[in-house]
Amino acid sequence: MSTGTTVVVGVDGSADSLRAAEWAAADAARRGRPLSIVHAYLWPAMYAPMAVPLPPSFEENLREAAEHVLGEAAQRARSVAPSLDVSTDMPMQQATAALVDASRHAATVVVGNRGRGGFTGLLLGSVGVELAAHAACPVVVVRHEDRPHSADAGRVLVGVDGSHDAEHALRFAFEQASFRGVGLTVVHAYQWPVSTGPGDMIPLVYDEEGLQDNERRALAESVTGWIGKYPDVDVRRAMVRGQPAAVLAELSAGAELLVVGSRGRGGFTGLLLGSTSQAVIHHAACPVAVVR
Repeated sequence: MSTGTTVVVGVDGSADSLRAAEWAAADAARRGRPLSIVHAYLWPAMYAPMAVPLPPSFEENLREAAEHVLGEAAQRARSVAPSLDVSTDMPMQQATAALVDASRHAATVVVGNRGRGGFTGLLLGSVGVELAAHAACPVVVVRHEDRPHSADAGRVLVGVDGSHDAEHALRFAFEQASFRGVGLTVVHAYQWPVSTGPGDMIPLVYDEEGLQDNERRALAESVTGWIGKYPDVDVRRAMVRGQPAAVLAELSAGAELLVVGSRGRGGFTGLLLGSTSQAVIHHAACPVAVVR
């Protein structure tokens, strides 16, 4: 897990990446941290046949284009936070690899939900998915959808399920709510027990009230310690019956930020990114933070 202090944002010149630069600048300013803007690219010569040399002006033009991308992103960042400490980096790497490397010394890595290289039919660019799975620090995917606002508009949301990653998500969510001066809604979505394999015996009749009491107690216990550490944060607890990703996506409309752990209790141990975190970064209607 990274212990860095810098907020890193990956940009590629797309509208979504510039929106991510603005989000990252505002976040860095609120938290009193520097901002590093990263634009990674590879020379086309690395893909061209050796017998077909590229003219020297080609590399120069590419570098100028990359510098323009960084300059525009830095300008957008400073328009949000004029006094922010902003630096730029132009590594000669594939974008995901460069941002994973940067995450080892970062507090947060921010990307837009779609870059210039994405196919129009995709809900999320490949960099965001891969980064959420492999980064050493929390990853924020900045997305915006114009849906009717939910009752939790203007608040930070965090999904919890009692897992180890959910504890890290709670810490990040409380910090974000505190710095933003907004409320926090802690969401626990639950479902009736289901069979997980051959020979797994489950009851034919459930004590619905008893199950809800247990879930409600677990939710209250998960936030008690954090409420004491962040007394300035207005906390709501929401216990909703339903599939977690669908519940969180529905509540996210108009929210400041949705925070989830990278893996929940129900995940397969070999997966780097759980199904709920994958689903919400595709379908949520606000920026999503995935916390490892």
